[in-house]
Amino acid sequence: MMNKTTIGGNKRKAANFLAIAGLVIIFAAYMFPFLMVVINSLKQKRDIIKSPFSWLYTIKGLSFDNFVKAFTQMDFLNAFKNSLIVTVSATVLVTLLAAMLAYYIVRHNNGISKLTFALMVASMIIPFQAIMIPLVSIYGGTLNVLNHRITLIFMHTGFSMAMSVFMFHGFIKGNVPIALEEAAYIDGCTHSQTFFKIVLPLLKPIISTMVILNSMAFWNDFLLPSLVLSDKKLLTLPLSTYSFYGTYSADYGTIMAGLLLCVVPILVLYVVLQKQIIGGVVAGAVK
Repeated sequence: MMNKTTIGGNKRKAANFLAIAGLVIIFAAYMFPFLMVVINSLKQKRDIIKSPFSWLYTIKGLSFDNFVKAFTQMDFLNAFKNSLIVTVSATVLVTLLAAMLAYYIVRHNNGISKLTFALMVASMIIPFQAIMIPLVSIYGGTLNVLNHRITLIFMHTGFSMAMSVFMFHGFIKGNVPIALEEAAYIDGCTHSQTFFKIVLPLLKPIISTMVILNSMAFWNDFLLPSLVLSDKKLLTLPLSTYSFYGTYSADYGTIMAGLLLCVVPILVLYVVLQKQIIGGVVAGAVK
């Protein structure tokens, strides 16, 4: 006769097995489109059209010509430079400004701070599509400042401030003790010195999290740059891949290769900051 411990152990093993199997299925379903992009980027156009879901070993004529063609046609180096300038500039600005504003709101719990924070949180529910046309009309028709990288950087910074302030606010409130700041003031530090020398280093986990989230959003964004930029010399990587689409046809192999060239840099950044991202996400829960 089986004891209760054995029965409970078997049930737990079965539950764990089913959970792992479910996670594997979800992961496979999630990664399947990306895997197809990688495989089809190495095929010729006729093979993609004939058998888009076939594996590499069934295809003849496997080559890296699509990557060479994509690199040249999309002017990869220039587009990469534009994306890098916009992404780095906007990320640095929004990270620094959001951290400073969130710190002020947390440490100055007055009516203005509460109202500012409430308005910023409320603005997060407004979809970009609702203000897209007025935005272009004002900046393009009235101010005539479209088709400049600095305009795109300014817009990215503004649209990302609400979420960034919200994240920094929660982290500072729960993980930065005010006693450290009081000790710094006793030692003669000013408010600026206290923030940059005491508080900012403590924000490393949430800074890493926000850097990767905002960088991915800025790097992969297509809609806003397409509204702001039209000069071919200023196009970012997502915009440059649109050149592969023709009026009546599209070079799918080159498109797949171009998409991979766009994704690789941000994947490298994610791998580098992976530990800090996890730390920033679970910091509050662990405490």
